Amino acid sequence: MEANDTHRQQHRKPSWLKVRAPAGETFVRLKNMRKDLRLATVCEEARCPNIGECWESGTATFMVMGEVCTRKCRFCNVKTGNPKGWLDHEEPEKLAEAVAAMELGYVVLTMVDRDDLEDQGAAHVNACVDRVLEACPDLKVELLAGDFRADRDLVGALARGGSHVLAHNVETVDRLTKTVRDGKCSYRQSLRTLELFKELAPSKLTKSSIMLGLGEADDELRQTLADLRTVGVDIVTLGQYLQPSPRHLPVIEYVPPETFHSWRLVAEEMGFLFCASGPLVRSSYKAGELFTEQYLRKQDKATMGGCAHA
Repeated sequence: MEANDTHRQQHRKPSWLKVRAPAGETFVRLKNMRKDLRLATVCEEARCPNIGECWESGTATFMVMGEVCTRKCRFCNVKTGNPKGWLDHEEPEKLAEAVAAMELGYVVLTMVDRDDLEDQGAAHVNACVDRVLEACPDLKVELLAGDFRADRDLVGALARGGSHVLAHNVETVDRLTKTVRDGKCSYRQSLRTLELFKELAPSKLTKSSIMLGLGEADDELRQTLADLRTVGVDIVTLGQYLQPSPRHLPVIEYVPPETFHSWRLVAEEMGFLFCASGPLVRSSYKAGELFTEQYLRKQDKATMGGCAHA
């Protein structure tokens, strides 16, 4: 019995990971809007701990191409299976309606992997981005994309699309990739996708994210950050991995806030434009989005002689 108690104590979430339950008028309104339009948000699918805070401030990350992913990463709570080519062709219009109603200045669009589609969904994703920007011309759009198997033509199609930020998450260090992610993924493939984003759209910001607490060593994490800088990644986020359910990978370590702070300093020294690093940080995170939106709007003003919409 004592051994069981010790085990539970070791795996109990520390105080810095506790967040209030989502509530509030804005949260309820956005949740109902999402249901009415039959849209998916990664905030809900991935059980993001920041959902209450972000939705109350009018920020949400929409997940396009449905709720079923063709890959089965061992950290991820999104449903997996074979959608057999299904797409909601009304999704771009529904998405534009939702984003316009939320009156956002910055939105993140992410996606499930769709290996069942010939173009892995590239055309549909671009249609979503285009329609949102038609409805909200002043909006800044971040696209958090899959790896598209690092296919140059498909990655190029996304790079030439209307999104202002091109993101893809490497997720973990090289050694742990086969344990953490689906077999169709690879560390080098993710780096190549990010490299192609920067090569084919050099003026756009690129971004990636790493989860901590999966058993990575310090030298491995440092190498991953260095690899991301080598392929031109501008922005990086570091957050604590949280086990969505007992069937997912266990947490090896709860990394304290002061360690995340130290890694942020390392990332800044390496030359990243911005690093959001903390236990509750996720790839779509308000602090990162706020920095990115401000950066992009400053660039607009510089290009347009100070006349861009603030």
